[in-house]
Amino acid sequence: MNKMTIEVLRIGQRIVRDDRVTTHVALVSRAFGAKKIYMNEINPEIKDTLTRVNKSWGNGFELEYIENWRTLLKSKKKEGAKIVHLTMYGQNINDVQKKISKEKQILIVVGAEKVPRDVYENADYNVAVGNQPHSEISALAIVLDRIQGGKQFDAKFDNARLQIIPSEKGKQVISNK
Repeated sequence: MNKMTIEVLRIGQRIVRDDRVTTHVALVSRAFGAKKIYMNEINPEIKDTLTRVNKSWGNGFELEYIENWRTLLKSKKKEGAKIVHLTMYGQNINDVQKKISKEKQILIVVGAEKVPRDVYENADYNVAVGNQPHSEISALAIVLDRIQGGKQFDAKFDNARLQIIPSEKGKQVISNK
């Protein structure tokens, strides 16, 4: 498997209604191997949650506020990143996962409200996890897992204060003070 840099762009957020969903998009991005998430609207509580998670469970994941997501898309394409837009109207992940997994740099776009047409047009891949209504959180997790073949779960997070020791029964957490 090649070494790929993955970042995520969350476009929009329906205030209050999407706070929890957006937080989970960020947490899934972090846990499933993305290095950064860009947001054009950030509730301070979401930023605080990610700061606490990085402090306790290890850092290396960034959140960056952007004013204009269109400018970010153009900039990333100019850098050579491939844009992967998650949409139930796209090509099935089964048909494109091998091709995407060979890319060196990708930006995954996760919409909140109705995604503008130019996202579809500028995406290198419009990807669907099934063609039925579903959660953007689950779609993001499935796509991140498929394109990395599960290798993201072998990653170690730097400076983790807490670490889970996998066990068949019970909970085992060690503190690395």
